[in-house]
Amino acid sequence: MSELTAVGPIADPQNRSRLARITKTNFARLMPLMIVIYIIAFIDRTNIGMAKSALEVDIGLTAAAYGLGAGLFFFAYSLLEVPSNLLMHKLGARFWIARIMITWGVLSMLMAVVWNEWSFYILRVLLGAAEAGLYPGMILYITYWFPRADRARAIGLFLLGVSLANIIGAPLGGALLQLDGLGGLHGWQWMFIIEGLPAVLLAFWVWFKLPDRPRQAKWLSDEDKQLLEEQLAAEDDGKGAQAHGFRALLPVAKDRILWLVIAVYFTHQVAVYSLSYFLPSMIAGFDPDMAPLTVGLITAIPWISAAIGSVLMPRLGTTIGRQKALVSGGLVAVAAGLLISVLSGHNLLLAVIGFVLAAFWFFVIQSMLFTFPGRRLSGMAVAAGIALINTVGLFGGFLGPTIMGSLETATGNPLAGLWFIIGLAVCGALLALGLKGSGRETAVAKN
Repeated sequence: MSELTAVGPIADPQNRSRLARITKTNFARLMPLMIVIYIIAFIDRTNIGMAKSALEVDIGLTAAAYGLGAGLFFFAYSLLEVPSNLLMHKLGARFWIARIMITWGVLSMLMAVVWNEWSFYILRVLLGAAEAGLYPGMILYITYWFPRADRARAIGLFLLGVSLANIIGAPLGGALLQLDGLGGLHGWQWMFIIEGLPAVLLAFWVWFKLPDRPRQAKWLSDEDKQLLEEQLAAEDDGKGAQAHGFRALLPVAKDRILWLVIAVYFTHQVAVYSLSYFLPSMIAGFDPDMAPLTVGLITAIPWISAAIGSVLMPRLGTTIGRQKALVSGGLVAVAAGLLISVLSGHNLLLAVIGFVLAAFWFFVIQSMLFTFPGRRLSGMAVAAGIALINTVGLFGGFLGPTIMGSLETATGNPLAGLWFIIGLAVCGALLALGLKGSGRETAVAKN
């Protein structure tokens, strides 16, 4: 029996079979909606990547200013992560996620009115503030519904939304850019308006259909609800269970392993968001005459690889040893893939192969890292731990695009910033070797 399934009702073979059925049902009922929400969120967060060249022409945005604006989203997002997640734990997922979606959707559409660098900066900050808490809130929500053994797979499927957002969003953005001139608007203005609207509309579906906890799930019997809650309670080590508000941060701050997770996640986020915002312009740099739709279609290829990785690999992370190996080895693979791309010269095919290798591991790594708060903490401390990991880690989302933009402006080479990402990925791989689970898991593993 694996170390992740050794406690609670699941130790009984009969209960194990029932819990497997319950988990399968919860996957079918919850994950499609969660994935769609994150697809829309990530498209609205990163669609400026497709608009980068047009914004440079129409409002005079430099590569450095673009990189700073891309990163400013994460500055506001990070500062509000912890309070947002604590509020969701208190107010309920249904209300809080719907609120986030409406505000971010409206602000995403307002990106169509930017006219200079400062208006671009301000709206990016406001968009980050509006969306703050969505990702850690969703990860926290997963801990309400899935036992530990299934969380990496659930997070991996949820992160499929990022890959699908880029697979869908890049070609869609390229197509919408070709509406340039329709109704007197630029193509990038149509892109922001059309891509921001689904968040507002879907928020009402979330409000009416998303249950806060298993006890409110209409698709589970009372016996199934009780069994699932007993299993989740049995896996709870109790650390931070009685902490409330910002006091819930205390057990998080004292946990050295979670700070190690934060450091590893920081290196990971630098890579993910640097590619999210700069991959279209890097692809376009190989052929300045390439049509926007073609750029979008090629940009989608590495994200197809990321989608495959997020589906296939997280199910292997059933023990702490395997999860540590997937994180460390995955970061080495990211560094290797980006090294291939940066050394590709003028060979677009070779560069894309490198990006494909790197992207395959992006959400394998992320799904493993976010299992740690749920296995080391409980109660409000889990909410605080997830939010803090995302808060500090997402400064990588600020730093990566900012440095990428600055190095592109300084050198004229869109690939120059990849060297920085490669170095950080190697550092993250080394740090990941120190990851470990809770004291209970360690004892079970030894037995």
